[in-house]
Amino acid sequence: MAVLHETGEKKERLVLVGVSVERPMAGLYTTNGEDDTRDSLLELAELVETAGAEAAGTVIQNRESIHPGTYIGKGKIEEVRELLAEKGADGIVCDDELSPAQMKNLEDELDTKVMDRTMVILDIFAARAATREGKIQVELAQLKYRSTRLIGLRNLSRLGGGIGTRGPGEKKLEVDRRLIRSRIAQLNRELKEVVQARETTRKQRSRSRIPVFSIVGYTNAGKSTLLNTLTGAEVLEMDQLFATLDPTTRVLELKSGEQVLLTDTVGFIRKLPHHLIEAFRSTLEEAKYADVILHVVDCSNPDAEKQIHVVYDTLRGLGIGDKTVITVFNKCDCEEADRELKDLRADRTVYVSAKRGTGLEQLKGLMEEILREQKILIEQVFSYQEGGKLQQIRGRGQLLEEEYREDGVYVKAWLPKDLYQQLLSHNR
Repeated sequence: MAVLHETGEKKERLVLVGVSVERPMAGLYTTNGEDDTRDSLLELAELVETAGAEAAGTVIQNRESIHPGTYIGKGKIEEVRELLAEKGADGIVCDDELSPAQMKNLEDELDTKVMDRTMVILDIFAARAATREGKIQVELAQLKYRSTRLIGLRNLSRLGGGIGTRGPGEKKLEVDRRLIRSRIAQLNRELKEVVQARETTRKQRSRSRIPVFSIVGYTNAGKSTLLNTLTGAEVLEMDQLFATLDPTTRVLELKSGEQVLLTDTVGFIRKLPHHLIEAFRSTLEEAKYADVILHVVDCSNPDAEKQIHVVYDTLRGLGIGDKTVITVFNKCDCEEADRELKDLRADRTVYVSAKRGTGLEQLKGLMEEILREQKILIEQVFSYQEGGKLQQIRGRGQLLEEEYREDGVYVKAWLPKDLYQQLLSHNR
């Protein structure tokens, strides 16, 4: 893992800049001006801190639309210039993804380091990527993002050290477009190999018929803590955004004795860079192949409702809109926890504290309820010649009673619907 950057002996200080416009957010609701932009900048400050810097101040401009040339208008540029000098800041971070022209023009106007939200998120991902797949995905996303910003820009030489420079590095990004295209093609080939290995693992899981629960949610909602508490997975837990990137799968045994697979996924966030979604698609799509979604929500976060919207829109963008959902309202032990939160799209909801273990038995009970709804209860006597059927029932069903009788073996069990169709439907 890369060391978080600092300039000299002090952290970089950055001015955060946002534009407040009335616009659909995540396709579900419209932002209502400055309050939403302020919330987004608070999250950007967390991202900057996670990347190893600190927010020196914020500037918000209310506009009908983002300035196509400089992101903010001339008057606000002067305000930002004054704030940079007053705070002794090292640069600015804009809350939206900048076009190459916007980045260049802002640099020319302010004569300082200019970054956008996408660069900060990519930098955090570069620091956190631990596996070969994660590192490939991050470098691929960074190269695609920066390849469009190489010609005519001075930002690479001006960036120097600090956040926004991790991953491929300056030397790789200053080569010509032909070499960048070649590197992207190579990374795509390597990623394809890793994705094929992931698909092979998925097929093996599918053949084993073990139900898969995919844990999704906004970043820092407590997904890894939930996985750790339920299974002892020992996944890294940090009170920071994007603490873990690489999906982890562990076995959980329910009270009935049935085993399920729990898969953790990378956290979602508003304005998740499209380059990142594209590069991490195979990882994010773990949820697509799950039987049930566990949607973890930090109910102590004042923006929890908006975060729920972002998660559902991200899932929809990945083609995951028809899964059974259990919403796990986490951190219910916090003073700020909102017990009135609702998720109308969820099939079940439960309030838990993953850290303290509160409510987890109820959660596991809900998991069993949903699995049982996908099964059929049978009570039947099998002849002693039908030993093969009995073996399948023992292996894939939930055996409640088994009794050896004169005419055969009496079985009472819950069977998955496909196994019932295969073994017994013709007898009914």
